[in-house]
Amino acid sequence: MTAPDARLRLICLPQAGGSAASFAPWRLAPPPGVELATVELPGRGVRSAEPLPDTLEELADAVLDGMAGELRAPYAFFGHSFGALIGYELAVRVRRSGLTPPAALLVSASRAPHARVLRRVTDRDDEGLLSWLEGFGGFPPELHRYPAYLRYAVRTVRRDLALAEAYTAAGPAPVGCPLHVFGGADDPLVSRQRLEGWRECADDGFTLRLLPGGHDYLFTHAGPTLDALGRTLGRLARSAPLS
Repeated sequence: MTAPDARLRLICLPQAGGSAASFAPWRLAPPPGVELATVELPGRGVRSAEPLPDTLEELADAVLDGMAGELRAPYAFFGHSFGALIGYELAVRVRRSGLTPPAALLVSASRAPHARVLRRVTDRDDEGLLSWLEGFGGFPPELHRYPAYLRYAVRTVRRDLALAEAYTAAGPAPVGCPLHVFGGADDPLVSRQRLEGWRECADDGFTLRLLPGGHDYLFTHAGPTLDALGRTLGRLARSAPLS
């Protein structure tokens, strides 16, 4: 690990349209004893020229291929929204492949992988999709000042959401590690009931916690979010050996 006092690596997977840079503010005050490792998905950031795989399962395969050599204990996955589904698929693949298991899987603001999709927003045109995103704070209004980037961002979000909408796991496969679920108390997209669906994927401990804010609570309320993550990961970090 690069952080000298880190005992646990938290591998962060972004929301639809997000990149590794989405978690940049967290690096200013990471939970004690935790090192943040952010995943850059194809089609964005430094990988913007790479095509996105055709399915979420293929995307998870590609992500795992790229990080398998880095999965040394102790580590945990954290995925927000779209990233939560990728995190689940990664945990299931790690369990089946016999790789070093994560100390925990943390998922945020997402339906359970086996739950049905309630609405298909990618059927909307770009203007309708943008209006939907802005309706829950997914896109800041100031992006309208940069029309070229706004078009790129909407296109990237659409591709990710299309993968998420087409994905439903055949059943709630156990993740093989403690499962911690987080959500925004005022999230208009993912209710507490939808978050509870993750319980069926737990086979080694389960918690659910609602935090202040809406669907993007972890960015709008970064302080309480990092505090909650710190409490969840603190025991794991304290008990893990320095690497």
